[in-house]
Amino acid sequence: MNLFNLIKKDQEYWLVDQLKVSYVPNINYLIAFDKLLAEWKEEKVAYLSLLIDEENEDWILKRRFKKVSSIVEYTKTLEGPFISSGNFQVQSLSDSHMTDLTFATLYDSCRSGSANKNNMFTISQIMESLERELGVKWRDHCFIFSQNAMNYGISIPHIEQGTTDEGRMFYFGVVPEQRCKGYGTIFHAISLELLKNFGAKVYVGSTDTSNKPMRRIFEVNGCILRDIKGIYRIDIKKWNS
Repeated sequence: MNLFNLIKKDQEYWLVDQLKVSYVPNINYLIAFDKLLAEWKEEKVAYLSLLIDEENEDWILKRRFKKVSSIVEYTKTLEGPFISSGNFQVQSLSDSHMTDLTFATLYDSCRSGSANKNNMFTISQIMESLERELGVKWRDHCFIFSQNAMNYGISIPHIEQGTTDEGRMFYFGVVPEQRCKGYGTIFHAISLELLKNFGAKVYVGSTDTSNKPMRRIFEVNGCILRDIKGIYRIDIKKWNS
């Protein structure tokens, strides 16, 4: 059984996410992660980012990790139907006339000024990771919310790797000038319907504990708090120092 989801990018980074299973003892996760950590060290990858229960924080920090932030995970059964798009046009990147470069610029605008502290990647790195994580049809998962030829936000719903029906959002955001107007709640609800259309039966979303606007969006749209995890990072240079 895989206890961690692992995403690798050459010698640049490893992203490790704990896959919680209720009947698996915590010690099993620690043993499994120690093996992953030894492999990472041996391969001399630049850094490793870990998402794991905060109950293990002392254990993690003793292994020379630094804490980046804490996140909350919310979940919802996707029974629907959810809110309609109303006056907004909802179009995938593959069906639009927007170029990848323009989408990247819009993506970068949506994440600017975010309350999330875990902004480790440049927009170029993020765009490179889309195909690697979502597959060759990644543009089918990139949606743009617009009205009167103005772009208001984006969402990237998909089925989580290693599952058949767990819906996630690679990213979800509203451009800065349109925030605090209720659009985020609408776009998030539309994204839940998109996930349902992709075959998802349950949704799992996460954000920084300090991101109160996003937490309100989760709660207004019927999502329930499931977990609190810490994000930790270690660099190979620090390990070897």
